[in-house]
Amino acid sequence: MLGLILLTTACASLPESGPTGSQIRASVARAETGPQIQIVEVTDAGVVQAAQPPKGPTLADLPTPATDVVGPGDVLDVAVYEAGVTLFGSTPAASVAAAAAFDSAVKVERLPPTKVDDRGDILVPYGGRLHVAGRSTAEIGGLIRQSLHGMSQNPQVLVTLREVVTNSVIVGGEIARPGRLVLTTNQETLPDAIALAGGWRGESKDLKVRVRRGAQEADFRLSDLLGDPAQPRVYPGDRITVIRAPRSWSVMGASGRVDLIPFAAPVVTLAEAIAQAGGTNPNVGDPRALFVFRYETGADGAERPVVYHLNMMQAGSYFLAQRFQMRDKDVLYIGNARANQPSKLIQIISQLFTPLVTVTSAVQVLKN
Repeated sequence: MLGLILLTTACASLPESGPTGSQIRASVARAETGPQIQIVEVTDAGVVQAAQPPKGPTLADLPTPATDVVGPGDVLDVAVYEAGVTLFGSTPAASVAAAAAFDSAVKVERLPPTKVDDRGDILVPYGGRLHVAGRSTAEIGGLIRQSLHGMSQNPQVLVTLREVVTNSVIVGGEIARPGRLVLTTNQETLPDAIALAGGWRGESKDLKVRVRRGAQEADFRLSDLLGDPAQPRVYPGDRITVIRAPRSWSVMGASGRVDLIPFAAPVVTLAEAIAQAGGTNPNVGDPRALFVFRYETGADGAERPVVYHLNMMQAGSYFLAQRFQMRDKDVLYIGNARANQPSKLIQIISQLFTPLVTVTSAVQVLKN
């Protein structure tokens, strides 16, 4: 009886790698302060579906603008075509001489590169200051032609974009060619813009795409974007930054290892995570007490701690583990088995007395 009492007392004070499953439940039930922790039993496919990663963020779907709309910072090329006496580049004497010997051939005068100022205006010789922001190149040509009415013989004006600022996006971060990217169709998606900038550097599963659109900001996982058929489009003025943000999960408790493990693929299931962790330690672990600790975001946007529990002694749990997806910063915990405490005590006693037995055996050999 005394030996049994001593054995029980020793078991209670043995070192452990963490709590058992029942101790985790008791700790959650006793919690009176701090955030309320919810334990969810993973027993059917519905629970697994509810635990899937939420859908990615969304950006406001704006109407597609025209590709030739002009704004501040753009540089225009303006060409004025005239027949007969030209307005630009002619002195009064030359105009008189030209009028005497009328030439019906069409002549073109190209103005110096014209930049749209911060107010959205340009300055045209003989035409004055014109407000062009928000207009297309064809509309600007008509505006210049109208401003020259009465000063030239039916001029025809052709306006083209020389340097584009308005219809472009800024791409930076883990990109081969960061800088300003001109949108040629305004139908480009986020992956399209990244590809046109030379592609990304690194593995897509470790990269995050941050899009800033006015007052909005949204983060997308690049690997998710590549696999999503409904890829969001980029719009003029967007700022796109590709950020290196590798994901990882932790394994603790009575497993084959205690480590911080990076995601080996864009999607890692719980079954794969258990295998990477080395499974349950057969000497001290309890396959009935497998837990995943994570923060879930509620409908109100607030985070709450949730613990998912699987009993791996049930065959159905292995199928559920193949559909349960791990998330960034998840903690996989394998509980200790209370029934293995006596065996741990025996191992400790064996380690303590093995040197003594070895020395005694050596002394006996020497005596003989």
